Formats: sequence, structure tokens, C-alpha cells
Amino acid sequence: MCCAMKSYKKILSKRKGSVRAQGRILFCVSLFILSILFPGISSQGQVFPYPVNPTLPKGQPPKRPDNVYTSTNSVVTVSWWDSDPTDQTQAIQAALDSRAQTVIIPYVGREWIVRPITVVGNQEINFEPGVVVTAKKGAFKGPRDCLFLAQNVSNVTFRGYGATLMMRKSDYQSDAYEDTGFRHVIGLKGASNIKILGLRLASSGGDGICLNRGSKKQPCTSILIQDCFCDDNYRQGLSIVSGNGVLIENCIFSNTKGTAPSAGIDVEPYLIEDVVANIVVRNCIARNNAGSGFIASVSNLSVKSHDISILFEHCYAINCSESGLRVRAVNNNRRPRGRIEFRNCVCEDISYSGAWIQFEKVDSSLQIIYRNCKFKNVSRWRNQNPIGLSLLGKKPNQQFGQIEFIDCFVFDKIDRPFLAIKDEKGRQGVYDIKGSFTVVNSHGPKYDAQIRDTVPFIATRYLSPQ
Repeated sequence: MCCAMKSYKKILSKRKGSVRAQGRILFCVSLFILSILFPGISSQGQVFPYPVNPTLPKGQPPKRPDNVYTSTNSVVTVSWWDSDPTDQTQAIQAALDSRAQTVIIPYVGREWIVRPITVVGNQEINFEPGVVVTAKKGAFKGPRDCLFLAQNVSNVTFRGYGATLMMRKSDYQSDAYEDTGFRHVIGLKGASNIKILGLRLASSGGDGICLNRGSKKQPCTSILIQDCFCDDNYRQGLSIVSGNGVLIENCIFSNTKGTAPSAGIDVEPYLIEDVVANIVVRNCIARNNAGSGFIASVSNLSVKSHDISILFEHCYAINCSESGLRVRAVNNNRRPRGRIEFRNCVCEDISYSGAWIQFEKVDSSLQIIYRNCKFKNVSRWRNQNPIGLSLLGKKPNQQFGQIEFIDCFVFDKIDRPFLAIKDEKGRQGVYDIKGSFTVVNSHGPKYDAQIRDTVPFIATRYLSPQ
């Protein structure tokens, strides 16, 4: 601004009246006005890609300086670090290691190609719209290599509306790689206060997102996953192995295929010490998966484990090759406690049962509730039933806990019972199952013999389709 004013006075005094002088006057005055309106423009007329942060040194060079900026309220962009166009791992990792409050991964018109990236705490990673971060071909040979790994860290936000994080699923299925199912796009291990917002997470060698225990067996806590799209992943769209206080909402989990279970979402603790508490999945879609839509598999927990609390609410499973809403509840007399609920969920065009519950015949206080759920065109295989219960133990149980269906609807076109109990060993029956169904089927009522004889507390209303 000062330079513009001096030039303006000099031109007035020496070349007053000339056409050239008038042009220079106009240029200098314009530059003066622009410098006020747009402070990001330098005296050389260059436009900075981002607003200058006052906490950073003046004249910030595009290359990474010798000293790493450590200010807790700084903003850095990855483009300030030199990088090889075929491998930008070092640039992204250096930007994260600067511990700036915000790291911007800018759109530069090409992919950011990387090897495994380690996330640090107390940071927001901002992926600009259009950004694609891609796993480097031939890398990720480690059986648990993740595109982004956040282990034992806190206060991290992945913000990426319109951005994609992508791996190379087909490569990991080749003979050059060990088949593990643990190469995730984003792996969280014992992390806390994490937000994942607006990202597309695709083509992993494991899960789009996986929440697992940390180095001290601590669960992931205070996790928000919102507006994400997990597509074409190898094992699951999203897995929760150990988490307490997890909200997943407005997300899509599609085209999971590669290795079992191949579900949209699978809540499946492995160890007795794992925690699946205060888990809420809301307004999510699971579609076109080779496995189930939504799974709660808690058979590895016991009476010594933390109480279970899992809620799927307003979720939609469509065109999945196995069951829609699946629960595997109790195993080997471990008797976990707590509650699993599906509330206001819809299953449509599912190959196997819309609701499928598997359990051993043992005593347990675990509650399994399906509330106001709707099942349409499910169990497309004729030897299946829209609602299925599979009993795995030899002995009849005195008190299984509570399996309850509240105001559920079944829309079916096949002449078969809408609910069947498959007693794999002994046909001894089950107790403490109750519910209320409305069944729409032009073939009229048809009951499974076991249900009529041993489960009298299911009220059913049959309707003909209009």
C-alpha cells in the first residue's frame, strides 16, 4: 500500500499530463484499492492460495522451512512442502507432524498418492472438495497397513465433503499380498473425540472405517461419523470392535464384497474386555452388500463385560445378499448383558431373512428388540422365512432373556410362515419370545408348528394386499 502511494506522488510530480503517466496513475490507484479490499494480494500482484495466518512468519515460503511450526492455532497447507508427484506421503506426513491446528489438503487437479499415513492428535485435516487421496500401488504390504491410522490420539477431525480416500482392493486380493482383511481406509485404535465428516471411503483391503481397541485395550470414545459414503470395501463398510459413545448418522454403506462378513455395518467385539456401549446408528443405508445390511454380533462378550447398548434407528437395508438386520447374541454360556434394538428400520429386497437372530440356548439377560420395523420382499430364497431364529445349543433354555418384536410389519408374496424357529440340535423350543406383527400376504395365515406350540405370546394380524 505504501509503495503504491509513493509511486502515485512521483508520477504526479514528474510526468503530469502525459498519457503514460495517466495509465500509471490508474494502475497504482487500482492496486491501492485492491490492496485494501483483498489483503491476500501481494505487492507483486500474486494471490495467496489461502488467507495469511498471522501466527506464521511473514513471507511464508512455499517450501517447508527448517523449523517446524508448532503454534496451536496455526493453519498449514500440504502444498507448502515439496513432494514427489508419484508419492506425496512425505509432504502430507510432514504437514500433520507440524502439529498445526488445521492441515489443508488442497485440490491440485491430480491425485495425492500416498503410503500409510499416521495421524497426530489435536488437529483438523481438511480435504478440499475434489481431492482424491489414493493408496500407492505396490505399497501397503503390512497386514494391518491403513491409509490413515489414528492410534491412541484425541481431538481429530477428518473433514472432506466432496473428497475421496481410496485404496486398491483388487491389488490386496492378489498373490503379492497376505490376505488379512485389516487394511482399512481409516483405522481408529483407542482414539477419542474423533469426527469423520463428508468423506467417501472406498476400495479398502478391509473396512472403510474400523473402530478398535488401543494399546492399553481402551475403546474408542466420543466418535462422530456423519455424511460419509463407504463403498466397495473388502470386509465391511464400517466395523466397531470396541467403542463407547459412537454416533453414526446419514451415511451410506454399499457394495461391500471380498471376505466375510461383507456387511454394511458390523458391531462385533472380539475380546471379553471390548466395549460396545452407547452405540447409535441413525438414518443410514446399507445397500448391495454381499453380506448383511446391519449386524450386532456380541457372542464374544460375557457377564464380565461392559453392558451392551446398541441402537439402529431409521436405517434402511436394501438388496443385500444375506440377512438385513442380524443379531448373533449368546455363545458358550457367556451370558452378556444389555440391550440391542432396531427401531423404525426397513428391509427390502433381501436374499435371506429380514431379521435373523442366532443364539445358544443359555440363560441371559440380554434384550433384543425390533420396534416398528418393516420387511418387504425379504427371504427371496423359498427355503427361508422373513423372520428367522436359529437355536444352536442342545439343551432347552429356561429363560433366554427377551426377544421382542413390537408393531412390526411383514410384506410377503410367498405361501410360507412369516416367522420360523430353526432348532439346530434337539428341537426343544425357546421361551420368552413375544411380539406383535402385521403380515400382508395374499396366501393368508400360515404358522410354523414350533411357534404355535411353544411361543404363544406372538400376536399376529393378517391382511390381504390391496
